[in-house]
Amino acid sequence: MGRMKKIQVNPRILESAPMQRCRLNQCRAACCLYGVWIDRLEWENILNHREIVQQYMPALAGGAETWFEESWEDDPFTESGQVIHSLVVKAKRHYGGTACVFLRRDHKCALQVASVALGEHPWFLKPFYCILHPLDLDEEGHITLDETEVLLSEEGSCLRSTEDMIPLWETFEEELRYFLGDEAYDLGKKSNG
Repeated sequence: MGRMKKIQVNPRILESAPMQRCRLNQCRAACCLYGVWIDRLEWENILNHREIVQQYMPALAGGAETWFEESWEDDPFTESGQVIHSLVVKAKRHYGGTACVFLRRDHKCALQVASVALGEHPWFLKPFYCILHPLDLDEEGHITLDETEVLLSEEGSCLRSTEDMIPLWETFEEELRYFLGDEAYDLGKKSNG
């Protein structure tokens, strides 16, 4: 639902870097600080499942009508070409003092928890840009990643330094398999090392 139109990777993803993924119990979902852009088709999917999502929302969250900002923006990289932003709420206990409306006190995403409760893939209701993070898109819409030094020096980063040079294809295997499919992922990995 509401994914990218055509997915390709930037050559940066073929590199190795001395970094590894964070663990939720360490970062406490610091990446949810500013909320997320949600494609129109993803928004519709969330609203179609609002009853189950509501069951897993933070206690003080309002109804579905309060989960999103009011205005739509164009986004050439998403399936519908339009995105809306999730509401960002004050969250004293969260990194930076704010959080996405879907972030729960246990640092899990209500959309992901609801997806599992539905018996679906954990990312069934998750917006594309949530799944993508900390990966990013370049100017052409190809999946890429910022420079290692930038990512490791960022407070609240989703990445941690390590002594080992780890291929980014491996570090982000779960996301890349999800976006590219197993066959394309395996072919790309085989072709590049």
